[in-house]
Amino acid sequence: MELNRRTVIAGAAAAGIAATTLGGTAHATGGRKPVKTLFGKLADGTKVYSWSLENGGTRLKVLSWGGVVQSLEIPDRRGRYANVSAGFDNLEDYVAKTPYFGALIGRYGNRIGKGKFTLDGKNYQLSVNDGEQSLHGGTQGFDKRVWDVEPFTKGSDVGLHLYYTSVDGEMGYPGTLKTKVTYTLTRHGDWRVDYEATTDKATVVNLTSHVYFNLAGEGSGTIEDHELQIAASRYTPTDAGLIPTGELAKVAGTPFDFRKAKPIGRDIRVSHPQLVTAKGFDHNWVLDKGITARPEHVATLRDPASGRTMKIATNEPGLQFYSGNFLDGTLTGPSGRTYRQGDALCLETQHFPDSPNKPKFPSTVLRPGQTYRTTTIHTFGC
Repeated sequence: MELNRRTVIAGAAAAGIAATTLGGTAHATGGRKPVKTLFGKLADGTKVYSWSLENGGTRLKVLSWGGVVQSLEIPDRRGRYANVSAGFDNLEDYVAKTPYFGALIGRYGNRIGKGKFTLDGKNYQLSVNDGEQSLHGGTQGFDKRVWDVEPFTKGSDVGLHLYYTSVDGEMGYPGTLKTKVTYTLTRHGDWRVDYEATTDKATVVNLTSHVYFNLAGEGSGTIEDHELQIAASRYTPTDAGLIPTGELAKVAGTPFDFRKAKPIGRDIRVSHPQLVTAKGFDHNWVLDKGITARPEHVATLRDPASGRTMKIATNEPGLQFYSGNFLDGTLTGPSGRTYRQGDALCLETQHFPDSPNKPKFPSTVLRPGQTYRTTTIHTFGC
């Protein structure tokens, strides 16, 4: 029988079991004021800080470098904690090696074909960093910037406000974009991400988070036995450069059908042209609900061995599921174990890739006087 996570936490506390560090045992906690520590320094001497938050049985560590989620600890069905996000234990690896581990992504999450788009009759050339494509904002996207961080407590919630201003022309994008991202841990242990942005010139924007999840624990091996459900009847097939063709294809009868929960590994090695091109899943699912005023549940991830679950709610129209296809054993996490193909996955809430060049896709245009707002909520269970 699957237990409610809050019951597990409360039961551990009633038994008088103290929580420890990674791998420890869960106990009931209230929100604690975020704690700031020095994580490292960049080559130019800029200090990068780590912020530690805890609330409702969830523990979160966030870096001012790239807004990176450096660790996310949640308990299993027996109340034992594990960090369920891939990453590094030092700043140098985040700067030199990271495949976007835990980072905030902007100005534009995912790919823009050939790094080009036209807006209001003007052509723009973006920074190209993925073959011919512009990926996740270019060579110096939001993941490689130092964010200003402001901690807060509000009622029973704790969190961080993160701020970054991207100047006009940065990475080729028009307009000065003022961005605010809020990480909140609620009293129930939910992790909520609220994105906001304004501009002084028409531009395109598509912000997301690039946490690599493994609910069995960081460094524990493959995620192919994780069970995934996505509320989407269609997805966007891609060309050889992983740019959507513009088609909204049905998932029925294909490996891309996650409308009912199934193990990720069940179909990942099927000889389907889209899986061969991407070396696994690296596609955008067209969420059945579309764009909504409030976040709605769109996906559930479960690790049968630990019992940990994660439900995702968003008001975005798309979800990029990436199965860690390009992890190649050259990166080492805090556990001292290397990350190999399929050792972690990403579930990125978003507008569709290459939307600026696909008129039939939901628009990502932001104009002066408008405020970009989107929310994603991660709810953990066991």
